[in-house]
Amino acid sequence: MKKVGILGGTFDPPHFGHLLIANEVLTTLKLDKIWFMPNHEPPHKKKPESVKDEDRLHMLELAIAGNNKFSIQPIELERNGPSYTVDTMKILNIEYPDHQFFFIIGADMIEYLPKWHDIDILVNLVQFVGVDRPTYSHQTNYPVLYIDVPAIDVSSSMIRDRVKNGKSVRYLLPDPVIDYIEEKHLYGT
Repeated sequence: MKKVGILGGTFDPPHFGHLLIANEVLTTLKLDKIWFMPNHEPPHKKKPESVKDEDRLHMLELAIAGNNKFSIQPIELERNGPSYTVDTMKILNIEYPDHQFFFIIGADMIEYLPKWHDIDILVNLVQFVGVDRPTYSHQTNYPVLYIDVPAIDVSSSMIRDRVKNGKSVRYLLPDPVIDYIEEKHLYGT
């Protein structure tokens, strides 16, 4: 059975925090792959409006290039409307019956688990893997496997703000992603 980690998000833009989390979970749990799963419309926050789905997808491709254990699962980009994890996991479990899935979430999402759509069904479809994020608690009554990840306090919203205000984002995201942002004049560049 293949063991696959799934890291979902808007990846608007993808940054070194995403890559660090994915790599730590991959190596700690000895997974075969990490699938980065960009969503079209996250149910817990406003739909990304700053860039098109195609740009987010291309930035993600640039960010994970060179790591054959990382790939992109576009299933949620291909659907309209909110991307509920329970619906996605039902489909993936049918399409990949020989896979065991590990859904990676930050402490911010651990706190939010009671509000996830059909959470009681979802916990039977996937193993949640929680990683710490500064200022959030990871206490929950749901089954979550915790992985210790070096703290890196970076977020996509912080990067967007830095770009918009003309500040450097070097060492926060891969250089090819920075080049793409500048080339396409994303986030107010």
